[in-house]
Amino acid sequence: MTQCDYLALGFVSNDHLSVVPFIPMDTKVKMLSHAVVGGGPAGNAAAGAAALGMRAAFCGTVGDDADGRMILDEFVREGVDTSMIKVRKGAMSAIAYLWIEEKTGNRSCVWGREGLTELEADEIDLDRVRAAKILHVDGHNPKAAIAAAKAAREAGVLVNYDAGTHRDGMEELLPLADILICSEEFILKLTGLADAEKAVRQVYAKCGPKVCGATMGVRGSMCFDGKDLVKCPAFKVGKVVDTTGCGDLF
Repeated sequence: MTQCDYLALGFVSNDHLSVVPFIPMDTKVKMLSHAVVGGGPAGNAAAGAAALGMRAAFCGTVGDDADGRMILDEFVREGVDTSMIKVRKGAMSAIAYLWIEEKTGNRSCVWGREGLTELEADEIDLDRVRAAKILHVDGHNPKAAIAAAKAAREAGVLVNYDAGTHRDGMEELLPLADILICSEEFILKLTGLADAEKAVRQVYAKCGPKVCGATMGVRGSMCFDGKDLVKCPAFKVGKVVDTTGCGDLF
């Protein structure tokens, strides 16, 4: 069994990034630049962990198409273990198209994965989950994520949940997180509140993580551990090139 420190379970895609003068609607615009790179919340997290020197692995699904092969090859180049990835025959790997506004770095995203079924609970190696130091989930592959998170908690493995989008199974997954970092949109929708700080405190009290936080774009982020609420402003930079993946790597 190959042991890893950081096991990311969730979504991975090939992202088509197109920088444009403005995001078009019912019109045409010439791209300023274009690139195809690996993406997805858990996929980006695994690559980020590997870049920081951790033994990282990704657990999820890809199709047996050109995009799937590209995803696997890029993971290998980034130093991410791919042995827990299931390749679905005849399925389309997840792809995303992103239009990035040149002036602000803001982007719009559409994605799809035709015929690509998610991981089932019995398709993951729970021994490898128990041997990790951190299990990172993003809400995708919910049956597998819940099974993995339960095994991780029983083994004392830290569970980190990047909660960006409301998905089936999240109600069962939320209380299993040790570190719960939500997008502002996610946590406000979850609580029905209009104030992110109140929402963070409410979710902390209800779900019981060690730390609950919210990312708020240009307004920075906040985290609460039951005692202290820490607010961090966003970094000041001269020019934002692209905001894609910022929340994934937070």
